[in-house]
Amino acid sequence: MAEILVDKLKEILKEGKLYLNEPMKRHTSFKIGGPADVLAVPGSRDELINLIAYLRQEKIPFFILGNGTNLLVSEKGIRGVVVKLSSLRNVIVEGTKIIAEAGASLSYIANVALVHELTGFEFASGIPGTLGGAIVMNAGAYGPEMKDVVEKVEVLDENNNILILSNQEMKFSYRYSILQEKEWIVLRAWISLERGNYEEIKKKMEELNQRRKEKQPLDYPSAGSTFKRPPGYYAGKLIEDAGLKGYSIGGAKVSEKHSGFIINTGNATFYDVLNLIEYIQKVVKEKFGVELVPEIKIVGEK
Repeated sequence: MAEILVDKLKEILKEGKLYLNEPMKRHTSFKIGGPADVLAVPGSRDELINLIAYLRQEKIPFFILGNGTNLLVSEKGIRGVVVKLSSLRNVIVEGTKIIAEAGASLSYIANVALVHELTGFEFASGIPGTLGGAIVMNAGAYGPEMKDVVEKVEVLDENNNILILSNQEMKFSYRYSILQEKEWIVLRAWISLERGNYEEIKKKMEELNQRRKEKQPLDYPSAGSTFKRPPGYYAGKLIEDAGLKGYSIGGAKVSEKHSGFIINTGNATFYDVLNLIEYIQKVVKEKFGVELVPEIKIVGEK
């Protein structure tokens, strides 16, 4: 990466951090992924906005990273700049609303809601991601989804203008929002909750997290549910009924605890996971005529 670019990025990121040839396996829950040319961690909202403006102006490719919990990154890594939002995690409470930055983790927001006796966000307490990523994919668990609690979202559009989108304008549906079709970046969001009781909220969070521990293979690196739920079916049940529970390619394996998860048993490569995804899709299509669509995002050079 040209020295001029690195110098310019250092100039923009006064509070932030910059890493060269940074292995992405350090930044993804799958623990898989080769080097990003540059990993930039803006220290503030202004630094993020200035950084994105510069990258767009210079036509330098970039990729926005939250917690890396829904990603499969190639061993060849990611060209250009990966912009990690982990420092943008301010959370403010105003009455029954929470205003949170895109890099705030869902578990942290859920704990803030608990402390302020606000109910409605318990479902997200165990989802291992950040608010920005959860909004982009309308993440959900055990029924509720982000669309049920997000009132409005502040984004940086492709011309570096700041827009505020209402819940309706987000066009939320199952694992979808309009942001999947736009080059827009979530800056923060307003979450609308209701007054509740501390003990009841805490109990609900604990129950959901216990269910998660019992049902999901949390002892292994994974990227959560591998496939979206096909209409009228459950991906995990289809995979199990196809006889693929425990099936492995290299270090990638269909979890024996929950067939909807592919786990990294220790040394899985990008291609192990990719080949296993494709094999599962092929077998399920042949046996049941159902197309499984990956829920995880596949990134980087193949």
